[in-house]
Amino acid sequence: MKNKELNKLLIDDTNYETNFPAKFLRRKKYVKADPKKVFAFIPGVITNIKIKPGQTIGQNESIIILEAMKMKNDLLSPLKGKVKDIFISEGQMVTKGQLLIEFE
Repeated sequence: MKNKELNKLLIDDTNYETNFPAKFLRRKKYVKADPKKVFAFIPGVITNIKIKPGQTIGQNESIIILEAMKMKNDLLSPLKGKVKDIFISEGQMVTKGQLLIEFE
């Protein structure tokens, strides 16, 4: 058996030495969510878009109705701001994680 170099890992101010499995090394790196972008949280159909590009809206204001599994999900604005771009249209099928709206 080969002597592999141990990797250092810091958890709660305690240093550990361990071997990282290949799956750990290939993992997708964490990226902090951008509050200016609204993504679909579930696959479904866009049934109503209540905003237009350039429109200023308030936080928690209804912006889109996303229908999934016979339920209408009312997506709310995550922030107060101006709509920069809308990447979807009414009647369009969207996938989970698809970019729907971007704010300035």
